[in-house]
Amino acid sequence: MTAAATEIRMPRYPECWESCGSCASGDVFVLEVFVQPGDRIEREDNIISIETGKVALDIPCPWAGTVRDVFIEVGDKPEEGALLITMEREE
Repeated sequence: MTAAATEIRMPRYPECWESCGSCASGDVFVLEVFVQPGDRIEREDNIISIETGKVALDIPCPWAGTVRDVFIEVGDKPEEGALLITMEREE
């Protein structure tokens, strides 16, 4: 029996980016991708690092498991809700 894939999506940017706007000046883009298909990751391991004109921010995984597919590449400009990876979660 194969476990269903869990989708990990781009979270909402921190609210302070909208209210202040200082950190979020410029485009948001993927600076680094830390995972590949087949990687086993722990909860809170970083999936990607994003950057704006002034700030770099790591996006962690909310669950432990094995990465199935990666849908994001360095240089991509992910919007809120964009599919980052699919994974098989561990309970």
